[in-house]
Amino acid sequence: MAFAVTLVYPVLQDVRNHLAGSFAAMGSMAVAMWLSAPVPAAGQAAGKTQGSAIPRTPDGKPDLNGVWQRPYVPDMTKDGAGGTQKGAGPLPFTPEYAQKFKDYDPSKFDYTGHCLPQGLTRSMNSPFPVRIVQTSDIVAILYEAWNVFEIIHTDGRAHPKDPDPLWAGYPVGKWDGDTFVVDTVGFNDKTNLDTVGHPHSDAMHTVERFTRTDDRHIAYEITIEDSKAFTKPWKNSRIFTLRPDWEVMEYSCEENNKDFTEGHIK
Repeated sequence: MAFAVTLVYPVLQDVRNHLAGSFAAMGSMAVAMWLSAPVPAAGQAAGKTQGSAIPRTPDGKPDLNGVWQRPYVPDMTKDGAGGTQKGAGPLPFTPEYAQKFKDYDPSKFDYTGHCLPQGLTRSMNSPFPVRIVQTSDIVAILYEAWNVFEIIHTDGRAHPKDPDPLWAGYPVGKWDGDTFVVDTVGFNDKTNLDTVGHPHSDAMHTVERFTRTDDRHIAYEITIEDSKAFTKPWKNSRIFTLRPDWEVMEYSCEENNKDFTEGHIK
């Protein structure tokens, strides 16, 4: 039960902000069940996207600018409803990290309850919107959740040889045709991959692919490899939907943090 409550409180703020509070009066379990099923992207039917030509920037690159709605991905192993998310299936854990996942209990400690950064994958998995800001030499991702940001340079630089371990890693970006590819290393091991608690190590390496498929959607795919935690690489993919009627908003993790103040998590 503690896990279900953990899902509810942080997301109720987003429900109030973006859906005018229509679910605020619902019971905790009802809200948790609603949040666990990703909403199909606008214009989607039978897993296919529909829309017009890909918008482009003056230099000819697909235009990723805008505020994007993303399916909530509390568990990266599972598929989402409506074709908006393709899970990886059971993760190929090493024995050590399989035990770490088995022992995980958010009621004993959840770092996000202390307002520490979610980390790259858990930030990308959250249901809160992101704003992508694209220029000729950087792509910035502004996450509403935790009000964190990621600046991805596209000038051809390499990863540092000995990067400081960071919560979201050290990303570099490049264009592969019409796909923006983000290669990230240099993570610490203080975060989980998702809400259900799949762990990773400081050896994690991620490759994200952002492909603008039409005027309303981005196809997103992430490949994760980690020589300490997994026996082989694995992938998760999903669909982002453009929301010109939304804006990223102020987010205060500490405000009304009932999971922590009422003792559901430690």
